[in-house]
Amino acid sequence: MDKSVKKRVNSGGHKVGERWLTGLLKKVQSGDLSLQDAVKQLSILPYEDMVHAKLDHHRSLRTGFPEVIFGPGKTMGQVVNIAVRMAEHSGRVLITRVDIDAFRAVRKRLPDAVYNADARAITVDRTIKRAGKVGITIVTGGTADIPVAEEAAVTAELMGNRVERIFDVGVAGIHRLFGHLEQLRSAKVIIAVAGMDGVLPAVLGGLVTCPVIAVPTSVGYGANFKGVAPLLTMLNSCAPGVAVVNIDGGFNAGYLAGLINR
Repeated sequence: MDKSVKKRVNSGGHKVGERWLTGLLKKVQSGDLSLQDAVKQLSILPYEDMVHAKLDHHRSLRTGFPEVIFGPGKTMGQVVNIAVRMAEHSGRVLITRVDIDAFRAVRKRLPDAVYNADARAITVDRTIKRAGKVGITIVTGGTADIPVAEEAAVTAELMGNRVERIFDVGVAGIHRLFGHLEQLRSAKVIIAVAGMDGVLPAVLGGLVTCPVIAVPTSVGYGANFKGVAPLLTMLNSCAPGVAVVNIDGGFNAGYLAGLINR
């Protein structure tokens, strides 16, 4: 390991060493501390200090999903080092918004890494393979919205879901959407990804009984204001059951859908 990588376990500024952990386990063994209380204490404790990043290895214990690596702003070396350390502590790794060169660098250290070119996301999944849980459907207004939709899909799939995709069914040709009504009405949660005017989630909200997660994208012409126009449209939706995430927020939508579906 790189000598610059310093590992510490920290809680509220206090170092937690092997003696503390041993003491905790002995209390559980003797019955002085319940297993549930021990898990609560462990859930807020460890992180690894790599100088350029502090990795929250126990996030999956607290939230059910490990910390996600946001690629932009990091050097390739930082992305690789963080990914390797995350993979050593978790069966799942997700790196978002990275290019094929970053993937090639990661794969040299993690041969089981997979790249989704549309989503620009790298995943490592070492969990026991089971049939994904059905219930999530992702819909896009146009083909240009697919990268954001795929980021949502990759996230939801890594959370153990099977994702159905319906692409390019925007309201400019609404008959295309109506051709999928049966599939849409069988979903437990729908992610609606759209740029331009951003009307698609409101239309879906009026057709289905499940929650609709609206994702505005930065796809559009000048008055789209890089996604602000569809964001405002979605926030002002007259259809009930529509919730909105940030512009181009595919990860956020996929994660939220995964929580709803489980």
